[in-house]
Amino acid sequence: MHLQKHWVFSCLNNRLRKVAYHCTTTAAPMQKITCLLLFATLFTKSFSQQTIPLYKDSIPNAIPGPDEEVDGNDKTASKTSRPTLTIYLPPKEKANGTAVVICPGGGYGVVVMQGEGFNIAEAFVKKGIAAFVLKYRLPSDKIMKDKSIGPLQDAQQAIKTIKENAKAWNIDSSRVGIMGFSAGGHLAATASTHFMHPEIANPQHTSLRPTFAILIYPVISLSDSLMHKGSRDNLLGPNPSAEQARYFSNELQVTTQTPPTWITHTGDDKVVDVDNSIVYYEALRHHKVDAEMHLYPKGDHGFVLKYSPDEWMLPVFDWMKKNNWIK
Repeated sequence: MHLQKHWVFSCLNNRLRKVAYHCTTTAAPMQKITCLLLFATLFTKSFSQQTIPLYKDSIPNAIPGPDEEVDGNDKTASKTSRPTLTIYLPPKEKANGTAVVICPGGGYGVVVMQGEGFNIAEAFVKKGIAAFVLKYRLPSDKIMKDKSIGPLQDAQQAIKTIKENAKAWNIDSSRVGIMGFSAGGHLAATASTHFMHPEIANPQHTSLRPTFAILIYPVISLSDSLMHKGSRDNLLGPNPSAEQARYFSNELQVTTQTPPTWITHTGDDKVVDVDNSIVYYEALRHHKVDAEMHLYPKGDHGFVLKYSPDEWMLPVFDWMKKNNWIK
């Protein structure tokens, strides 16, 4: 009995552990009934998704060391060195074959797992879209030989993993997109513009190109005039070379092969200048890449944390319908 309890508790996230502990130890008899019903509901929801290590074997570009990750009760993660994918799959009868990798933001210093990850994944699943929340490595000279490519390696590996397991997950490998918020938007844009330069082992030559990209108040440029300093410092260090800054300024890396892109931003964003989105849209347009951009006058940075995904994501879903990624 003790071994079974230990196994169940080890499978739950922190919130469910607290509920289970209260139900089995401290609750009054009548409270236990209500509490256990709540626990059953949360337990069912917990197992509607699965978290897996991103890499089966060794992590590329890694410097071996202890795992020092700090998990803020599933809301944020910092010092991430062991990347994961949390998989949300719609029921087979509802699945439409489209999948999206979700890259939460956090200035390459934390990963905002709940508000820009799990909540968004649940909204996609309601539409029959499989969602994969990527907890990517945060750049650090302590854990990486080259910290500038660590997050990109993880984004490429996520796309590769989904495409190579598409049949098992009821996904069409030709319909795997990527989405990112803030610095996660920079990562998604980097994956959209650097897919011809694999930073991971790819013996099966799986295409690393996303089918589409969805960028939410993204960091795009690492130029002196447009950069978000925290993101650039964390990714490249405080004094990057001009070549490094150019390579990771994604408005300069757009080609005719860059995937169709949906962008949204607010004009009053005080953290990431809206001109990041504007210059990227213009680069896409000049290269005749299908792109749609929605600019709102107010909302500031991180506006998705204030509103339900069912509200602000309606234009995203409309765009996906027009492109037959939602049927």
